[in-house]
Amino acid sequence: MGGAEVQQGQRKPDRRVGTARRLRHDMTDAEKKLWWHLHRLPLQDGHFRRQATIGKYFADFASHRHKLVIEVDGGGHGEAEQIASDAERTAYLESRGYRVLRFWNNEVLSEIDGVMSAIYAALESSADSAPPTPDPSPPRARARGGRGTAGA
Repeated sequence: MGGAEVQQGQRKPDRRVGTARRLRHDMTDAEKKLWWHLHRLPLQDGHFRRQATIGKYFADFASHRHKLVIEVDGGGHGEAEQIASDAERTAYLESRGYRVLRFWNNEVLSEIDGVMSAIYAALESSADSAPPTPDPSPPRARARGGRGTAGA
């Protein structure tokens, strides 16, 4: 057996981890502000991650449970080449079932309430489209000793 082979039960190290850590450390002011708000969202199911890896991409913020990606874009994202790259990235994420919300840095910095309202709406619509959870309560008849009557 060669030293380069992965032993059974051990995972191969993900080379993207270092890049994700660096990106989390070097967040823009807009990303820091949005993270402060996202980190405090009272989500019952799930949470947001910073610089989450989805395939070959790093999402600024992602909730895997809600299949929602939030991107915070600077001025460079208005250039033709970057627009095409962002469209390809969005198509990839959508093909994996994610919805992508994009906000400009200045929107996050000066209109955080509006940004958060859009995020709340997206989370609410994802909750509406989620399959209903089964009711764990026993049927009334069994709960009342099998009599099947509402009154005791």
